[in-house]
Amino acid sequence: MVPTKDMLDQIAKEEAELVLDQFTEEDAWELGCLMVEEAKKRQARIAIDIRRPGQIMFHAALAGATPDNDEWIRRKSNVVFRFGKASFALGISLALAETTIEQKYFVSPLEFSPHGGAFPIRVRGCGLVACATVSGLPQEEDHALVVACIRKFKERKTPR
Repeated sequence: MVPTKDMLDQIAKEEAELVLDQFTEEDAWELGCLMVEEAKKRQARIAIDIRRPGQIMFHAALAGATPDNDEWIRRKSNVVFRFGKASFALGISLALAETTIEQKYFVSPLEFSPHGGAFPIRVRGCGLVACATVSGLPQEEDHALVVACIRKFKERKTPR
């Protein structure tokens, strides 16, 4: 993957588009199940996680996922909650600036992983309320799976 400004612009559009009207515990379950369903269609060997600060709302480890995927989820989610943007966006920004998260922000890569797969869940009028994360695929595929599922979830929830 070669990081580009266009990729950053695309992620910013996704973040602006995928703002929800609400996000409850039941919504986390529904989105998580949707993500599991999509992962199974793709035969993806991944872990899936939806959390808010301090609380895991949904977690699934599909066949082939490892404990290491859970550690990646934790670190990618930390990026979303600290920097308020998709982990993939931060990783691309750092790559374009030819620096690392440790050099630029003085945080440990053992705690923060700016790799694709964690996406902010925002509620209109509230802001960032949760994070949906996938680990186990190449980072651009992790990101794409999360975005596709949040988009599908939002379409289901939007009154016509």
